[in-house]
Amino acid sequence: MSDTPIDSSKRTWLIATGCAGAVGGVATAVPFVSTFQPSEKAKAAGAAVEVDISQLKPGERAVVEWRGKPVWIIKRTPEQLADLPALDAQLADPKSERKPDEFTPEYARNGHRSIKPEILVAVGICPHLGCSPTEKYVPGPQPSLPDDWKGGFLCPCHGSTFDMAGRVFKNKPSPDNLEIPPHVYLSDTRLLIGDDKKA
Repeated sequence: MSDTPIDSSKRTWLIATGCAGAVGGVATAVPFVSTFQPSEKAKAAGAAVEVDISQLKPGERAVVEWRGKPVWIIKRTPEQLADLPALDAQLADPKSERKPDEFTPEYARNGHRSIKPEILVAVGICPHLGCSPTEKYVPGPQPSLPDDWKGGFLCPCHGSTFDMAGRVFKNKPSPDNLEIPPHVYLSDTRLLIGDDKKA
């Protein structure tokens, strides 16, 4: 062991530079580690969306975005609801039994595919190739639709047709009904899309 005295100014300098290096290392690591956290935009993209439906009138549709997809909220008329059961024989999957967990939550596996019969909540994207169907609510003969059309949706890309419950008709390109997203009613006029834990 050496008996040489340690220069106190060198000791101070070594301690100071060591501390500065440690602080610099932490300052560099924090931004790097934070890149592993999801961005606010990413968090918002997957977040549930709360919607006020108090102003929605029968026959009207509201559109909101959830996870980058258009979600339709449609208040069906009594006539539109009354027509649904008569269409079952014309539909590819009238009871939403094909891929139920992927396209239809359990609480929407009914003839109207909804929690409340008059309100349809559906993702407005055709399962065939991702086009957005157009609303064709008016019944009766129209271009690209059958003469006994009761109202619903037409995908302009390849001609798939859906009824007012988002159920696809037989012999159409779409392999499935329109997707029903997870949702729950917070009150009679407030709807939460993207979360159904309270359902």
